Amino acid sequence: MALTVVGAVLAPVAPAFAADPPRADLRADLRADVNRDGGVDVTGATDTAGEDSWSAGRGAVFLPNIDDDTKRCAVKGANGRPLPDAKLAACNDAADTKVNGSGDAADLARVRSVPMKNLPASATGTLKVVAAGKKTRVFAKRSSGWTLMTAKTRLSAAELRSGVEFGVEGTDVIRDSAVWGGRAVIRLTVTSGGEITSDDVTLRVAPLLTHHHLQKAQQLMVTKVAGRDDYARRQQEFVKGLAAGVKSAGITKPLLTFDKYDDIWAQDFVEPGYVSMAGPGGGRQVMRVMLRSAQPDREAGRELFEKLRGKGVGVVQVAGVRDSEESTLNSMGNLETIPPYTHGGRSFPAGRIIMGERKDNGSKPAKAMRTLLKSQGFQDPLLLDTSWLHVGHVDEFVQFLPADTPRGWKIGLADPEAGLRLLREAQQAGHGGTRMFSVPGSRDMPAPKETIDQALASKWLVADNTVAAQRIKANLAVLMRETGVTEAEVVRVPALYTRGTEEGERGDRMPRLTRMGAGEVPDVVREYGQQELARDDGRGAAAPETVMTSAYVPGAVNGIVLGRNRYLAPRQWGPVIGGTDIFTAAVTAAYTGAGMKVSYLDDWYTYHLGQGEVHCGTNTLRDATAAWWKP
Repeated sequence: MALTVVGAVLAPVAPAFAADPPRADLRADLRADVNRDGGVDVTGATDTAGEDSWSAGRGAVFLPNIDDDTKRCAVKGANGRPLPDAKLAACNDAADTKVNGSGDAADLARVRSVPMKNLPASATGTLKVVAAGKKTRVFAKRSSGWTLMTAKTRLSAAELRSGVEFGVEGTDVIRDSAVWGGRAVIRLTVTSGGEITSDDVTLRVAPLLTHHHLQKAQQLMVTKVAGRDDYARRQQEFVKGLAAGVKSAGITKPLLTFDKYDDIWAQDFVEPGYVSMAGPGGGRQVMRVMLRSAQPDREAGRELFEKLRGKGVGVVQVAGVRDSEESTLNSMGNLETIPPYTHGGRSFPAGRIIMGERKDNGSKPAKAMRTLLKSQGFQDPLLLDTSWLHVGHVDEFVQFLPADTPRGWKIGLADPEAGLRLLREAQQAGHGGTRMFSVPGSRDMPAPKETIDQALASKWLVADNTVAAQRIKANLAVLMRETGVTEAEVVRVPALYTRGTEEGERGDRMPRLTRMGAGEVPDVVREYGQQELARDDGRGAAAPETVMTSAYVPGAVNGIVLGRNRYLAPRQWGPVIGGTDIFTAAVTAAYTGAGMKVSYLDDWYTYHLGQGEVHCGTNTLRDATAAWWKP
């Protein structure tokens, strides 16, 4: 909005005359990329309508410039010791007042002034952020480079005559919309003689978004463990198998590995996200943002700063996590994203987040994290009930699969009833004496010996899976209500769960690497045979009547969508009857029916016994070039 004020004039006593209208060449006109085409139109009118407002579909966008283009951010102090978490997180390209590195200018959103060709040499201009300026910084492009605009900076008449190019950066993501909603109003003011003219444009910082499974997988992340003991050897075999599966799915980038902290749950200490704005030529300027889990004591999150932060990659960690907030719910395996949808008058063009909560006792993920996610304004988190799961993560029972449907995706859902049905049908066919699991044992880890008959005779297994089926159905009802998904768009995948504590059942006899996360149970167990499954110690424990379970047969839905028609599942190791693993056959049929080619990766000793699967031990970087503002 342009505003011109004409200087006061003393006139002789005579009838008053209206002041002359301001000259056209004294009208300040500031433009931004309002239509998000990657350019700023200073000759036409494509970027004028709506320049003083902002909506999901129109309005100028700028990036939070939180990457480290020149890798200048230190990870150790002057004494050589690792920096505290707060200092690690404090450094990024927006932490100083410079444009860091030749490529960093690409992270600046452009704003331009329309040339004021006939300005006198005495004219000057200023540019400042007049609203929500604390997290916004503006630079002017000059012959000497990018210059920070301050209250003392003056634009010359020569600059204003030719038009000035500005670059805008944010110093942070939106963390709480009640404190800062991400908007900034920038004002150009030009003074010439006794006349002052100004114009404003409104911008908003790009939302921090999480990936969904319709975005193409580009690179997989996993933890490497050094050493020659059995634990290390098994993890190394898992990484090798993962690399082969990724390559066969057509993903060419090598695995990105975490090497320092031996936290094998790569899904849990980070959620890959991104921010983006329109770039030159109609493309996108994308910055990956690694969202560290709200688990301050989980050291593995430090490697996001120490190794991954760099050009085009930033890291965000939340502060203010209370000790009373249950740690396991803050793992990022408890954050998944529904693909884009529109239903019931609400639209989520970038998808919508789901997270698990324990409704039985009211425990939720950390408020600071939920506030940050909701404050982005685009992926309003939907909470599902995970009270019945010992670890409590949504990835243990639900996923989203690309599909050739009008919606473009289906829900993949664990089906305990189908799992029980497989066992009962095998028993009725005379195979009750067949071993429940076909996984080979070893000297340090004997194979489970229970049979199908013994599994079905368990006083808990059937009851636990009946409860699991009820809880999953209740969560599906929520998803159907919120998204409009129909029964025909649900892919049911056989599964079985167990509380794992009854005499003779797997959980009582087999030690596990726990997925609970820092502070919940002892640290990652480095050697098998030394610790039994640690039950919840009361921090966020469920009500006494609540039975919490984990996967009995490796959870097939807890795998990785590698492509539109490629899926990597944990090897089932189910009962082998007539040369066929009946769970593998049933799982393959479920995914094949959904148009997915499924392959398998053995995670029994590396992840399954620790209450997780292939998905829990990996993470995926996906393509983020689609416009989040387009339906």
